[in-house]
Amino acid sequence: MRNLHVRLMMVILFLGFIKTFSQETNENSFNDVKVNLLFGLNQPLLGGFNIEGNLFYKRLAFDYSHGISLNFDNEILDKENQALGLDIHVPWTTGFGVGYRINDWLNLRAEPKWHKFELFHQNEKQVLDNLLVSYTTFTMGIGAYANLEPFKNQSNFLKGIMIAPSIRWWPRVSSSLTNDQVDIYSKTKEQMVSHEALEVGISNSPLILNMSVGYSFHWK
Repeated sequence: MRNLHVRLMMVILFLGFIKTFSQETNENSFNDVKVNLLFGLNQPLLGGFNIEGNLFYKRLAFDYSHGISLNFDNEILDKENQALGLDIHVPWTTGFGVGYRINDWLNLRAEPKWHKFELFHQNEKQVLDNLLVSYTTFTMGIGAYANLEPFKNQSNFLKGIMIAPSIRWWPRVSSSLTNDQVDIYSKTKEQMVSHEALEVGISNSPLILNMSVGYSFHWK
């Protein structure tokens, strides 16, 4: 729990830094409508795929994203779930966001998201007969997104190319499990053990770092 508090404090400080040092932007720069189509770079590293759509209207920011088939192998889990000998499959994670544009390249969003988790014994084939348990979680968090357009001054197709690094804090607020826990059999421990519903971020925490690439379309 202490590590989670430290990570949360880091996120709060990061957002405060952004708010303090982000450049002033003339309100006229928010008179256009912008639509972004983005693809995550972290998800393919986990064997999956993610697509995200953004709509920016004046100061408002809206998004929808959907990821599929993410694999959290035992070695990248937190120590507790590593010790249980688990591999985790996430068949989908989905949700939307609503936020505010601080300036032309930076926005903050509130993000309700839903996630499906499937648990398997480590190194077993991930088929229905080997499934230990499956459940869904709901997270409600925040995200800070930078929308960088390195070729925005070009007059050709390069103009819309976009790079979007992000930092998100998505804590679990509920799950489909009773009291957010379930008993499963651990082959590693050779006994029944209690498993707590997972957080969706790094090492079973709410913290997520990602980089997306895509294309931005502008209308006046």
